[in-house]
Amino acid sequence: MTVYNPNNLPKNDNLNRFAFVVDVKEQIFIRKGKMIAFYGNLSFEALGSSLLDILTLRAFNAPKYINNFVVAHGSGQLILGDNGNDLACYDLDAANMTIRAKNLLGFTKNVTCQESTLPGYLTLLGTGKIIASSNGPVHFLDLPCRVDEQAVLGWADCPSPSYRYDYEHVRSFVSAAGAITGYSLSGEEKQVDFTGAGTVLVQSSELELSNSSTLAHLVSLLPMLGKEDLSKLSLSLQQQTQQRR
Repeated sequence: MTVYNPNNLPKNDNLNRFAFVVDVKEQIFIRKGKMIAFYGNLSFEALGSSLLDILTLRAFNAPKYINNFVVAHGSGQLILGDNGNDLACYDLDAANMTIRAKNLLGFTKNVTCQESTLPGYLTLLGTGKIIASSNGPVHFLDLPCRVDEQAVLGWADCPSPSYRYDYEHVRSFVSAAGAITGYSLSGEEKQVDFTGAGTVLVQSSELELSNSSTLAHLVSLLPMLGKEDLSKLSLSLQQQTQQRR
């Protein structure tokens, strides 16, 4: 059994499949709740705080997700984890990469982060490092290709994808209704269609580790709902809860 300390920890590399060590020497954006340990003199500040306004405005252009991240700064070694998911680091060199928002754990300050045209994803541009989690090892596919929606981790240097429905698999009224609303569809019925040139990052499993795919899908849609829709949803949940008591 290896006992780690600041002298034998890797620098900007995986500790194992499920943990990544960041050698912090300057500011880095970190997702809240993903720090599992650290050595050294590190501080964590919310985005938009007075000392970090300039950095935030320049590098983080995704208001919907700004409360999900903090800035780590100082000097030390920061260990990240994500509920037993695999972790990996990706190097950008004057390039762009789009990652599923909930899988993005961190990125260096020289990388600009903004919302993707596809809901639930963040696009990162520039030169620097990106740390992301995945459900199992990641596979890289050339374009063109089609991928199960739940298996897509992200894509690099290619146009934003579109959805494609295979209505040969949508037989019954229930399946047809699911295709229209976006629910209850498997990869055989609804795929993400990638065209042009670039690379697609695919997770080894389309299943969620800690949540059902249906629940995760519903949660991912919440930021897009208006106040009236949220009120209706809240009322519906109360009714469902009362019926099941």
